[in-house]
Amino acid sequence: MNKKVITLPTSSNPFLSPGIKAGDYIFVSGQVGGVDNQGNLLKGIEAQTKQVLENIKKVLEAAGASLADVVKTTVFLVNVDDFGQMNNVYGSYFTQDRPARSTIVVAALAKPEYIVEIECIAYCP
Repeated sequence: MNKKVITLPTSSNPFLSPGIKAGDYIFVSGQVGGVDNQGNLLKGIEAQTKQVLENIKKVLEAAGASLADVVKTTVFLVNVDDFGQMNNVYGSYFTQDRPARSTIVVAALAKPEYIVEIECIAYCP
């Protein structure tokens, strides 16, 4: 099986790979949305969820895929009360044939300002 690291030209951390393509599968590392593309701090679950999903889109596009190819996601939330708002934003990105999803409430993410993280698996033959 062929394995390829998916890189983005704007990646500032050489120790992290935003994704791995292994055969027909793409594994997207957990994405966070604490800052936008201009480096501005994003607050609130809706803004961060949107940024997370935009980050995922970029990784998938770099691998030759799209959100339509996602078959499984895992969502990590710091606050269970954010589920409804996160789900509304999530549903606007996955409108048809929604992927299987697990949602896990965690005590914290890598930085205190992160309140949502999403990873996914896509299938793109």
